[in-house]
Amino acid sequence: MSDKIMMQFVGFVAGPKAREYTFTVREVFCEPREFVLSIALEAFNSHRVRFQDAPDVCALRLRHELAASDNRPSESHFQITNAELEEYTTRHTQSKSIFPHRRPKSEA
Repeated sequence: MSDKIMMQFVGFVAGPKAREYTFTVREVFCEPREFVLSIALEAFNSHRVRFQDAPDVCALRLRHELAASDNRPSESHFQITNAELEEYTTRHTQSKSIFPHRRPKSEA
């Protein structure tokens, strides 16, 4: 993906089977392009993705599609897969302490 493009999250629409996230991609000397990425509602219901994480999941997929096609993907609508959701969750889940500011027992 070129450094000369700007990707902007526009919003989402909740449908009966999926939530569709819309992004606008702007490039120097080119007309803005619109991309829609869908996540099945079942993924939210089964807690494989959180509502607040969905735009980030979609943005990562769109960045990947732009990079893989020299900023010119042949499609403008993408479906987020279960594998992508699992990869996102694995990469963004950390073992966080319940009390992150508490000193370790060896220091107390």
